[in-house]
Amino acid sequence: MDRRQLLTAGLLGFTGAVLTSGCSGAGGVRPSPSRDGQRDTEDTGRTAVEVIASGLNVPWAMGFLRGGDALVTQRDDATIVRVSGSGEVRTVGEIGDAAPRGEGGLQGIAIAPGAEDAVFVYYTTDSDNRLVRLDFDGRRLTGPRTLLRGLDAAYNHHGGALVFDADGSLFVAVGDAAEPAVAQDIRSLNGKILRVDTEGRPWPGNPFGNEVYSYGHRNVEGLAFDGAGRLWATEFGQNKRDELNLIRRGGNYGWPEFEGESDDPRFIAPKVTWTPQEASPAGLAIVGDRAYVAALRGRRLWEVPLDGESTGQPASHLTDDYGRIRAVAAAPDGSLWVSTSNTDGRGQPTDDDDRILRVIAG
Repeated sequence: MDRRQLLTAGLLGFTGAVLTSGCSGAGGVRPSPSRDGQRDTEDTGRTAVEVIASGLNVPWAMGFLRGGDALVTQRDDATIVRVSGSGEVRTVGEIGDAAPRGEGGLQGIAIAPGAEDAVFVYYTTDSDNRLVRLDFDGRRLTGPRTLLRGLDAAYNHHGGALVFDADGSLFVAVGDAAEPAVAQDIRSLNGKILRVDTEGRPWPGNPFGNEVYSYGHRNVEGLAFDGAGRLWATEFGQNKRDELNLIRRGGNYGWPEFEGESDDPRFIAPKVTWTPQEASPAGLAIVGDRAYVAALRGRRLWEVPLDGESTGQPASHLTDDYGRIRAVAAAPDGSLWVSTSNTDGRGQPTDDDDRILRVIAG
């Protein structure tokens, strides 16, 4: 389906929310850079793409405060900025022992539900990947206090996604650190999705008596819950297929025995797959009955209809209009916030990259 058909069909739609249709602007029109505090809006008929913030340094993940501002991690300078809906960007914290390299650095962020004074981040040091807790007084982040350390790190495959569930447990995606075999070893924390409490301890009832919740993962950079409490994850494949997975307690997702589709009963098959050229999926957000997947190499935003545990035909949006798309998050007002990743060494940045976009009804 091409862009004109997407615009007519109105596929990018939140149920009862503000975003009702959406492809990128006709003819590939892009908003001009922000100037003098002015925010540019691209009107695409029934949908607008608004540049909230620009000049960021690989904005990797976003966590929303109740008032609508977002805390945003910047991977390569290891700072956390507070971004308001009106476009104000203010640095509120930094991680002094972070050591950005390759695909690592300051990555995931999650705010404890009902307790905005507790902020959790995942990052790379000189020797490992770590999960830490920061204290937040509304103005500055202080700490960190280390909860998990010794997670193997390499040039790539760090994982890094964080998400809380309704019970207050924290799910942590840890990559295989370019050592595929560890993904099948339930004693290792690499190549896994972990479930821990806010002190970093294994959540009661975890399937293997440690932090591991699911295994057989290569590199998960997106985690999100649907309205029924089901956990979904995006996962980078190697050369064949990228994945959107429905995560089950104790489930084995097959890496490195297979990537993409499989009918092997030992492994849980993905719900959706793409080629790496189409996707290289990073962030994930779910609103209503739609999952939204940020695609780096694919340079687009994928929309996947959800029907319980089943998925419909994916549709792509914003294709090639903003370059590499890394993070996507559901804002309290019902819009989507989307970050670009053109300053990560693999993109072609414009003068105002990287940017945070808000996709809203026009």
